[in-house]
Amino acid sequence: MKINDNDFFREATLRICGSLEIEKALQSCLQFLQQYLPLSKLYLQCCNEECNAMQTIATATATECRATDYLTPLSEEAINHDPKELREFNGVYIVDNPDKHPLSREMINHHKISCSSIMVMLLQSEEQIIGHLVCINEGNNKFTKEHALLLSLLRDPFTIALSNNLKHRSELKLYDRDFFWEATMRISSTLNIEKALWQTLLFLQDYIPVEEASLNFYNPNEGTITLNIHADKSGGHLVNFQAAYPQEIRAVLDDVSQLDDFIDNRAEEHPIAKPILAAMGKGKSSIINMRLIVEDNWIGSVSLWAEGWDKFNEEHLRLLKQLKQPFFIALSNSRRYTELLELKDLLADDNRYLHEELQKISGYEIIGADFGLKNVMDKVRSVASLASPVLLLGETGVGKEIIAGAIHNASLRRDGPFIKVNCGAIPESLMDSELFGHEKGAFTGAISQKRGRFERAHGGTIFLDEIGELPLEAQVRLLRVLQDMEIERVGGTEPIKVDIRVIAATHRDLNAMIREGKFREDLYFRLQVFPIDIPPLRERSGDIPGLVQHFIQKKSRDLKLPAIPALAPTAYDQLLAHHWPGNVRELENAVERVIILNREGPLSFPDLGPQEETKEVGVYIPDTPESCNLDQVTANHIRKVLMNTNGRVEGNNGAAELLGINPGTLRHRMRKLGISFGRNNG
Repeated sequence: MKINDNDFFREATLRICGSLEIEKALQSCLQFLQQYLPLSKLYLQCCNEECNAMQTIATATATECRATDYLTPLSEEAINHDPKELREFNGVYIVDNPDKHPLSREMINHHKISCSSIMVMLLQSEEQIIGHLVCINEGNNKFTKEHALLLSLLRDPFTIALSNNLKHRSELKLYDRDFFWEATMRISSTLNIEKALWQTLLFLQDYIPVEEASLNFYNPNEGTITLNIHADKSGGHLVNFQAAYPQEIRAVLDDVSQLDDFIDNRAEEHPIAKPILAAMGKGKSSIINMRLIVEDNWIGSVSLWAEGWDKFNEEHLRLLKQLKQPFFIALSNSRRYTELLELKDLLADDNRYLHEELQKISGYEIIGADFGLKNVMDKVRSVASLASPVLLLGETGVGKEIIAGAIHNASLRRDGPFIKVNCGAIPESLMDSELFGHEKGAFTGAISQKRGRFERAHGGTIFLDEIGELPLEAQVRLLRVLQDMEIERVGGTEPIKVDIRVIAATHRDLNAMIREGKFREDLYFRLQVFPIDIPPLRERSGDIPGLVQHFIQKKSRDLKLPAIPALAPTAYDQLLAHHWPGNVRELENAVERVIILNREGPLSFPDLGPQEETKEVGVYIPDTPESCNLDQVTANHIRKVLMNTNGRVEGNNGAAELLGINPGTLRHRMRKLGISFGRNNG
């Protein structure tokens, strides 16, 4: 083909200068040059003297082009090579045997190039070599003197293009450095990731037309993407927008190696963005999505949103991608910090509620396990390994809590929590919050999220003492827990699954309460899967000596006595003669009282003796003028009942039982009415 130098120069120069993207200009020029030169690939390189290397900044073939930053480290031999051994024509060198020349050999080996012919044109500005244009052909001896002279016509256009590109890169490097530094400062300025995202959004709005930003997390087990953190001009917020995906989309999301960052200026049509937009209630939108993937570890994505179409371009994505590492580190740190706080709260929470109980459980000794409580302990061993509910029945003070602890310790849940709840001690207004927990802001005073007792018992056992005192409304919710094993916090919208074993206890006659409409029959049948009756102390008097010795040793340690006091010879007769209406608890208190009064011993119990039969108490109505005052009438009646019970408030035939109210409630009324405790209530 006959070549007109002017036409050749003009057309090639137009292609070299026709695009600001040097790789596209290089490809366009190659496509033109292939009409005159046997080219298969072009490399544009600059000299990197700091690294003693050649830096390839662009490559092109007829079908592909790429901007790169490949460095070819050069050996001393390559740096000091003598170009005189090569054929040179007007500053263009022909390398017929690339494997034998050190510079070309290191280049093709480093870049794994398959070639047999190379032609190199030096690009020189003001007597300084700034780079090279490298022409590649896979055949042997493909380049000639005519090819070299023709290519030399384009030295100045290529030199100018390379020089401008290097200048632009230098300016862009400074621009990107400032952008990266400023953005990273905002991303990393706080462990509060919502605030960090909001601060970053405000900064990015000077560079990218973004209106909202979000952090999203993919759950491969459920095939869902959850938008957890969202920021707009008003601030950063914790949210919970969730989208589920069909199997074909999940297959794409599960393959981390195939996930790319993307721009979609019709986000509502994108198969991944569309469900999230629907959950957020948005229509026409543009999105930039950047995956936070480092070393095949995908911890989430950063999404930038803008209302309307065609808001974003490749430059916006390029800028955002510079922040991938800072976002990855910040999000990882934030999640770890949050997990640490949650673990700290859980530990503090559980420690506060369980420390004392776990200490007691670890020291529990079942006195009478082989005697008076043998039948009880046989039942404990039978049911302990199962998950079935257990209902403990017995008078106040017989040791229902200790038996519940024994069931837990012998179960497969022994390493889990053992949560005790006294249903009669929780005010009705706080019952739901205490048992089931509440969300932040669920009611006045709910300044933070709180886990309820059932949630704390997850993986372990919950002991519901005095189940008969549970209000009917709470009984309904307890029934749901037993049926579905899930709870719902006050103010919450999502059920929370719990894995618990329920042990309930009462001294009340639940059958009578069912007849009176005070206890739900369906709940009773749920709880009474495996009832255990615990006999009162008066029916297992053979256990009293062992219990007394146990309590003497325990109280001596608690009071830090130098020696354990001995029992008086008459002590056992006194103890066995007593009726023990308060059961084991009354015995423990009696032992502690005599040790306080006589620390050196011997210990005796002169205040104990045979219990007289309690007479039927009638209703006492005073006929004085004071009877018109309700508080006075109530106080007089309580005093009358206390006189008949010899000052005893709780237990069998105690004042609380005769009055038909809870012992705690009776004590509260006595304090309010100014009634003293003890036997002198006349």
